[in-house]
Amino acid sequence: MKGSGAKAINTGLADAKKNILDGINSPEDLKKLSVGELNELCSEIRTMLIDTVSKTGGHLASNLGVVELTVALHKSFDSPKDTIIFDVGHQCYTHKILTGRRDVFYKLRQEGGISGFPRPQESEHDAFITGHASTSISAAYGFARGNAINLSDGYVVAVIGDGAMTGGLAFEGLNNAGRSKDKLIVILNDNKMSISRNVGGIARYLATIRSKPGYYKMKRRVEKFVQRIPLIGMPLRNWLLKSKTRIKNSLYHSTLFEDMGFSYLGPVDGHDMGRLLSVLETAKSMKRPTLIHINTIKGKGYTHAEKNPKNYHGIPGFDIETGDYQSGSDNFSYVFGAALCKIATDDDRICAITAAMTEGTGLSMFRSLFKDRFYDVGIAEEHAVTFSCGLARKGLVPVFAVYSSFLQRSYDQILHDAATQGLKLVLGVDRAGIVGEDGETHQGLFDVAFLRTVPGIYIYSPSTYAETELFLKLAIYDAPSVAAVRYPRGAQPAISMPYIPKDLPFDVIESGSDTALVTYGRIFGSACDAYLQLADDGIKVDIIKLNRIWPLPDDLYERLGSYKNIFVFEETMENGGIGEHMAYTLLERGYKGSFKVTAVDEGFVPQSTVASALRKHHLDTDSMVDIIKSTFERETVKRQ
Repeated sequence: MKGSGAKAINTGLADAKKNILDGINSPEDLKKLSVGELNELCSEIRTMLIDTVSKTGGHLASNLGVVELTVALHKSFDSPKDTIIFDVGHQCYTHKILTGRRDVFYKLRQEGGISGFPRPQESEHDAFITGHASTSISAAYGFARGNAINLSDGYVVAVIGDGAMTGGLAFEGLNNAGRSKDKLIVILNDNKMSISRNVGGIARYLATIRSKPGYYKMKRRVEKFVQRIPLIGMPLRNWLLKSKTRIKNSLYHSTLFEDMGFSYLGPVDGHDMGRLLSVLETAKSMKRPTLIHINTIKGKGYTHAEKNPKNYHGIPGFDIETGDYQSGSDNFSYVFGAALCKIATDDDRICAITAAMTEGTGLSMFRSLFKDRFYDVGIAEEHAVTFSCGLARKGLVPVFAVYSSFLQRSYDQILHDAATQGLKLVLGVDRAGIVGEDGETHQGLFDVAFLRTVPGIYIYSPSTYAETELFLKLAIYDAPSVAAVRYPRGAQPAISMPYIPKDLPFDVIESGSDTALVTYGRIFGSACDAYLQLADDGIKVDIIKLNRIWPLPDDLYERLGSYKNIFVFEETMENGGIGEHMAYTLLERGYKGSFKVTAVDEGFVPQSTVASALRKHHLDTDSMVDIIKSTFERETVKRQ
């Protein structure tokens, strides 16, 4: 199967017979298909998903789980007139296939190809960027209100699931939207990562009845008839409604959504096409905020993903028949988690916190060894920080491991709850810098700029595994309050020169030059290569390697002031970066030499390989050599 994968993708799943998918170029092409044909289409889409992701990598299990739902949505609604918002956005692959991107789907997550998340610049059918979780309901309510104001009769559908319902923003959106009378439908994709199912035969039976369009038509007729009965009409209606609610509550044990103002439909089998189409029509007929609760199987249709959906959530390329893929423990996340376990063995104050990313942040070992000190709070980064502050107030040392781009949500809590009280909170900032194929919403390029503004914070940036262990200890035991250790995705870079980690804010590799190359983190390896290449060309530079990138000590500036040329290379945003602060401080101190910063100077970096993105932003070895050599060549010309 694997050997035929490339051909299948590039020719649109070419087979001897004509596939249904070959004729789907827009959602309109679904309208004429029967339920049986829709089910066959779902099977073809699953084959395409497995074949493509086996080569490109991506989010497999979550997309296999929503195939029927996505097909049913595009059968029932009229995108883009009707708005569909996926949350988390990594569930959108089938949506992309059905909305005119089937022929380019093999370029998923590739440079110059299509994004692995909804992207309005890519298609009119992608209504809203949803790279982070729990945003769909708030956005959908905004769309629905906009429709009402603009006198548009389109529906708005938010598909939320895969853990996104654990985020507080989802409930803020529900609480606000439930008060409206807008044509808003929320679909809760419950794949055992959100809320529990209703149980019991009667509850299931009533759920089936309630999901049929005729139920609500009859319900409205009965209510109108009872209201017209003289004298006792309204009292009788109110009594019937209260009695119905009491009976329903005793069977469902969950009225949260209805208490917030939503009509509740479900639970519904999310892989039963007929049931899905029926319940969607019911929701459309209600023309008010409605929540549909569906149950799906994450990884549906691919045995390896069904058995182990966590391992096939975000996955690199893999062998389809065996399910094998290269993961390994050779990465910064694993090293960070292992180092934390070593420290926690000798210090029972250490606690580990994650926001639904235990495996991704390398905390699986900690969870196994220290169950009483491990906390997965769900997709709730803001809560994670304030919860950690509560632990810190009780004398514990919380370590919150979180992706850089997800940490952005916690800025207020870091500043207001942790820093103002001088609490000991350690942030393990995973995926710092360029992350690659996940693109704009996941690049870890902003943490330096916003963390640097937090009073009293210490920020460390290791270049190697050994430094990750060392700097984690420094963050826990040397930093006075909030501290962050930021490290990149993947394996440590090769260091072409002998280097021993040091317990110093900065280190210098000297050559007796009046030119300094300043850098930190992953690209220190590239700086070492550039150092050697420049030496071969007769150009000497000193490397100043920052270990604690914030705060910077006075003796660093004393050292920098002695250089004629300073080149700063950093894998973060130029605006708000360390180089920007260096330039300001050196100018204040009267520095007269040449100073150049090379960093990411555009707002958002699209998907590509890490190597390609670093090269594009002049942070690879060759770019460092070219930038420094060009300065020397200009100076030579001036002297002549």
